[in-house]
Amino acid sequence: MTADLLATTVRPYAWGSTTALAELTGRPPTGGPEAELWMGAHPGAPSRIDRGDGAEPLDAVIARDPATELGPRVTGRFGPQLPFLLKVLAAEHALSVQVHPTLAQAAAGYAAEDAAGTPLDAPHRIYRDRNHKPELICALGEFDALCGFRDPRATAELWQRLDLPVLAPWIDTLRTAPADTALRTVLTGALAEDRARGEQAAAELPAAMRKLATGGDLDAASWAAYLAAARDYPGDPGLLAAMLLNHVHLGAGQALYLDAGVPHAYLRGLGVEIMANSDNVLRCGLTPKHVDTAALAEVVDFRPTAPHHTPAVPAGSGELEFLTPAEEFTLSRIELGDPAGSDARSDVRLDARFGVRIDDDGPQLLLCVRGTAHLDDGPTLGPGECAYVPAASGPLRLAGDATVFRARVPRAR
Repeated sequence: MTADLLATTVRPYAWGSTTALAELTGRPPTGGPEAELWMGAHPGAPSRIDRGDGAEPLDAVIARDPATELGPRVTGRFGPQLPFLLKVLAAEHALSVQVHPTLAQAAAGYAAEDAAGTPLDAPHRIYRDRNHKPELICALGEFDALCGFRDPRATAELWQRLDLPVLAPWIDTLRTAPADTALRTVLTGALAEDRARGEQAAAELPAAMRKLATGGDLDAASWAAYLAAARDYPGDPGLLAAMLLNHVHLGAGQALYLDAGVPHAYLRGLGVEIMANSDNVLRCGLTPKHVDTAALAEVVDFRPTAPHHTPAVPAGSGELEFLTPAEEFTLSRIELGDPAGSDARSDVRLDARFGVRIDDDGPQLLLCVRGTAHLDDGPTLGPGECAYVPAASGPLRLAGDATVFRARVPRAR
């Protein structure tokens, strides 16, 4: 048994780029938004493989023989399912401000919605599976995001400079109440209890922001990020939620980890994203989709938190790994090629004659984002192509001149 080339699915969400995924894969644009390229076995959009009898969904292949596909270590820990989902995310407009539940919250929420008879595809359904969704995003170029609550007093100073009377009650709350109480009061107020005020503030904020070159401890890039969100969703009170968060700018190769309860939004850019095998999202605004403020308040961690930047550390010859506390996944980047041809994006390079040994007792996904990568007795990968390596494949050699992301299940941390 060796590796299989995956037939993958593009999700055409409205916030997606019309060009980025096409440019990555070297094909013409479709003319519509292309937001996420999914690689894995999530039932919402499973990849497909063909072992000679026609294409089959990867989740069905795994369910038929989990011991061979996943190996005893992974099956024993996570059951007969691939525990992670890999994506390429291409954002041209801001994603919704959102948060993901803990494992216990997801299981309870899924059971409650099932008991209520809420269909899985209902627009107001929150929990579409029983899993949590820790995630990591690694930028492939310049990438902007919002992540974690800023100190509420810093937000109060920022809003004070905007000189908008509509914000005055919330400014006072942010300055005087305990941090978690202040953030809860302002977030739920803007989205629900005092939504009319939130909508008025969202309408007045863009003009006020444009009058200031900078604000408080924010630089021009942060102002630009908030203004972009306002342009994408005019009048949406979720803009208030966005402005409670830290602005984060990532360069190529930099990564950010998001755990349960941490509010966040991706604004612009192309990145490789890995997460537990889940599609559970609770939205806080900047979206036309359903926002359940009561459910949201139960899941959000209202403590101020600094963004969790995740450095890449050496993980053997030619490989750099992004270490996170997640049990379901780990992501690493492999640079293949002649050292003389290295460029600014490459921290580690190997001679293409020797390549990298790919060996693990669990399932793996290998995603090429640059160049051409060859697998022993397996597929050749170009940009945007992904191989599935079952646990029973044994050691393989990966060679070529390429940048490849490797997703797998870590051993006990």
